[in-house]
Amino acid sequence: MDDNRNKQRRQWWKRNAGKYQKKPSMTRRKAGHDYRGHFVYMITVVVADRRNVLGMLCDPDENHSMAWVKATPLGKAVKRHWHEIPSHHPHVKLFRSQLMPDHFHGILHVTKKTEVHLTTIIKGFKMACNISAREMGVAQYLWESGYNDLILTSRDQLHHMMNYVLDNPRRLWIKRNHSDFFKVRKTVEAGGQQVEALGNQFLLDFPLIAAVQCTRKLTKKQIQEQVEHFLEMAQSGVVLVSPAISPGEKEVMKAAQEAHCKVIKIVDNGFTPLSKPSGEDFDACARGDLLLISPFEYKNQKPNLTEQICYHLNALAAAIATIK
Repeated sequence: MDDNRNKQRRQWWKRNAGKYQKKPSMTRRKAGHDYRGHFVYMITVVVADRRNVLGMLCDPDENHSMAWVKATPLGKAVKRHWHEIPSHHPHVKLFRSQLMPDHFHGILHVTKKTEVHLTTIIKGFKMACNISAREMGVAQYLWESGYNDLILTSRDQLHHMMNYVLDNPRRLWIKRNHSDFFKVRKTVEAGGQQVEALGNQFLLDFPLIAAVQCTRKLTKKQIQEQVEHFLEMAQSGVVLVSPAISPGEKEVMKAAQEAHCKVIKIVDNGFTPLSKPSGEDFDACARGDLLLISPFEYKNQKPNLTEQICYHLNALAAAIATIK
């Protein structure tokens, strides 16, 4: 039976590979990285059109101290296919995973250098899920094309990311049930100090945050190199934080927002209770991609941007960053 099903899967892939691969990738792979090497990755795959077909978010109850996701039959199949990966690729070890209503997170370890590219491993997992989705009459193609990989280079990053993955249901539950958390807040801790905040406060809890700091002496070519460097990090799942003061910092943060990446912007004036972001910042906040913070209280007349204030804002960005 299993051999017959595997044969059907291979035949389906031959018929549909062109159609499947024409869809745009969720994110490009990291330039120059050896995806056949010995590394640990946090993988994210997203359901097409963000449909909630994998599970249902449930309130805490007598058996669950925190919010949790009750898997649908398709969600159970997705988890089963994920745990089958080592049977197809013995050099892969699985760490923690988390099923969400419209996406899936899994952390895996490629334990030795191999001829098998990471994309081949994830493609096989996604194909198996697609077949289950069709057999259940849920969808022809379950996933968005591509996947997001975040390369974890230290034990601390692995530890933080495993906790972050398991905490996903709690954060989603809070977002759905406490929309006031995303309004102006006057006493938020960031980088060891109290700040005012507007936007997605949960970005401060993300385990991988990088400070964007660029000297004013950079040439246009060097600024472009910095944009490409930080944008690649942001597209792999790292949150960028910066006051965006220098031309280079402004270009990096602008490119990250245009790419719908997650950013924390530090501003030199606080917020009124009715403050709202404007323009592109408004759309980014609505998506949950932006957090605006300020270490200063709101003033009707903004202070001049002195060297001391610039130093303060950049020092706060460095304190918030988890990638040193």
